[in-house]
Amino acid sequence: MLFSQKDLKKGARGGDKISPTLKRVIVAVIALPPFYLYITKLPPIFFLLLLTTVSVLAQMEFHAMYKTNRLISFSGIISGVILLCLPLIQPSGFSLQTLSFIFPFMLMACTRLFLIKDPSSSLKDISPAVVGFLYIPNLLLAQWHLRLRGYEWILFLYGCVWASDSLAYYIGKGMGKRRLYKEVSPNKTIAGAFGSVIGGMLSALLLGKLMMDNIAFYVLIAMGIAIGSITIVGDLIESMFKRDAGVKDSGSFIPGHGGILDKIDGALFAGPLLYWITLIL
Repeated sequence: MLFSQKDLKKGARGGDKISPTLKRVIVAVIALPPFYLYITKLPPIFFLLLLTTVSVLAQMEFHAMYKTNRLISFSGIISGVILLCLPLIQPSGFSLQTLSFIFPFMLMACTRLFLIKDPSSSLKDISPAVVGFLYIPNLLLAQWHLRLRGYEWILFLYGCVWASDSLAYYIGKGMGKRRLYKEVSPNKTIAGAFGSVIGGMLSALLLGKLMMDNIAFYVLIAMGIAIGSITIVGDLIESMFKRDAGVKDSGSFIPGHGGILDKIDGALFAGPLLYWITLIL
């Protein structure tokens, strides 16, 4: 039986018509097939378009959490778009990496300078835009480089992150008693963290054998453990920001599931880590 009687009863209570378990399954059934086809059947440039769209939406959520001035928020979002699109061009003079960080800061700082004449609280005003830029498009950029190495790496990344999240949720919910980091996220448990590592390891072995036969068994295990561990860290970091901002979810883009940032928090950190591993390999 796919859903327990407990799930169905919980879903039938007033207000929340669908239990969290049902919601996770429904979202997975709806989202995974088109995501798979989008990644595997379309050229890499379409994945960059997807990353840019996700970056814009996630930054909007982040700025809304901190009530960032709209024009400063816009400059941060535009900076993120520029960062993600820069790999498509070959700039002369400055290196790509240097240019991608100098111009965005100049844009955000100049926006604050000419938007508000009073210099007091200027650092406080631009900080969410700067942090949002470093946190979201900057970390997402690693996934573009992974995609250039082959769509298998994107499927591997999100498969491992999804399995880590899922096992962390179910093991933590069923067996978790000791809190992992109650000051940041009271609902996360040590058992859930172990579940994340186990989920990453098992999915890495399965996906690796299906798509990457040339990678050794022990390397896949190490990759899975690393992704499962960093996924928990990424989740905690987003929880830290949300608790600081005094919000429960980053947004309401996905009904019952929170915002875009809630869905990609683990992948934001797992992407760069996996890319660094591929450089070693």
